[in-house]
Amino acid sequence: MSDRESTPPEEQPAIEAVGAYAPRFRVSAEEFEAAWGQFHAAGVQSKAVPDADEDAATMAYEAATRALDAADRDGSDVAFLAFASTTPPLAEEDLSARLGGMLGVPADATRHVFTGSTRAGTRALDASLSAGPWGSEASGEREEVGLVVAADCPRGEPDSAEDHAAGAGAAALLLSESGAGEVTARAEYAEEFPGTRFRRAGSETVEGLGATGYERQAFTETLAGAVEQLEYDGGEIDAAAVQAPNGKLPYRAAGALGVETDRIQRCATVHELGDTGAASVPLSLAAALADGDERILAASFGSGAGADALLVETRGDGGEGGDGDESAVVAADLALSEGERVSYAEYLRKRGELTSGPPDGGGAYVSVPSWKRTLDQRHRLVAGRCPDCGALNFPPEGACNDCKTLVEEYDEVALTGEGRVEAATVISQGGAPPEFAEQQAQSGDFGVAVVALRGPEGGEASVPAQVVAADPESVEIGDGVETTMRRIYTQEGVTRYGFKVRPQGTQ
Repeated sequence: MSDRESTPPEEQPAIEAVGAYAPRFRVSAEEFEAAWGQFHAAGVQSKAVPDADEDAATMAYEAATRALDAADRDGSDVAFLAFASTTPPLAEEDLSARLGGMLGVPADATRHVFTGSTRAGTRALDASLSAGPWGSEASGEREEVGLVVAADCPRGEPDSAEDHAAGAGAAALLLSESGAGEVTARAEYAEEFPGTRFRRAGSETVEGLGATGYERQAFTETLAGAVEQLEYDGGEIDAAAVQAPNGKLPYRAAGALGVETDRIQRCATVHELGDTGAASVPLSLAAALADGDERILAASFGSGAGADALLVETRGDGGEGGDGDESAVVAADLALSEGERVSYAEYLRKRGELTSGPPDGGGAYVSVPSWKRTLDQRHRLVAGRCPDCGALNFPPEGACNDCKTLVEEYDEVALTGEGRVEAATVISQGGAPPEFAEQQAQSGDFGVAVVALRGPEGGEASVPAQVVAADPESVEIGDGVETTMRRIYTQEGVTRYGFKVRPQGTQ
């Protein structure tokens, strides 16, 4: 195995919990074949399609909150945050700052962004393993954790093999000293194979040269080179999480990796979600751990070409913080199920291919400094408790909604993110404010509601919010809802993110 600075094995953190998310929309291979007369993504049956207000950052939030919830932790426990994506919403900006803010990660936590390669997800995991442990239980505080999040939504030219395969999804791996999923071996390997997959500066679409034999050689030989460097006994593998640019290439590499094809198929997500780029291997790894697989080979590939190989084994004792249960498993919360099928035309519409962009003049102007001052409310649901009557107020400013007392300073309270609908309506074409017109053009009608969000110790605060729902007409007064993070709109080139609500139990 290649030399590197790393945490000694006895101190290395392990995977405690995993979370995963994919957009609810799916477009099938048949839709592409009907539109183009053929389908260029072998083995892909359908692929996930982001909604107009979704991107790598919002999907990362979805996966990360699920991993934290599965471990019964929150963002304040995170000491190391790594975000990986080949499709960050901005080419230059540290998105880990925004993601950390959405999750409530402490301001002094270590943060890293990994991009530019589909192996960015495993690069982030490798860095997190080398940086740990972060435990602080000795001082009487909760154990600190590391959080690795990979999210991607690649796209290509409409008639290309890259676009036919391009899907969307995110996975999060939460690491701690008490985790059950131990990475017992890791290695990397690189060899020059230029032109296998690339995205030009200033372009949103990935390309390939179409040299099938060359690309297959690069993929297989580079992955095999990484696996050969692993220091392990070569025993039985329960599942193999292998990079999946399409639904066929991973299986072609099975022999070179020394695994059976059914071990790859066991945790493959590419057939239903498509090519998820930097999230491909983390998603398959999360699926394998969620299924209780005890010995997993993870092998990621990035064009250029480089590869990572990791062996993940479930610790029978549940790790240093375990209870000695030989069946200890990694906690998991995966939201990967299909929600709604869309046509090829609807797929293009959600991508913005069929819309003309935002209207001239825009909507109500909100400066970035003004927006920043509201991030505690928009990202972390910070309300205020009236010191006189105890009522919750959102936002926490001005006179109390209940007792009408003019309050100088409210007691800060973070709402739970769960509540009920108090009033609802639907915005149809032509009715959306200008700043939301592009979203309406891509997604169609959307709901707006006033919801009563619960406080952690009782009480409710009334909050206006957009509704994320397959059928906005179906949202009625009294329905239970939960918050999620989505794009609000983009102004001056800066995307504003904030909470929206959706029916409980949906994705």
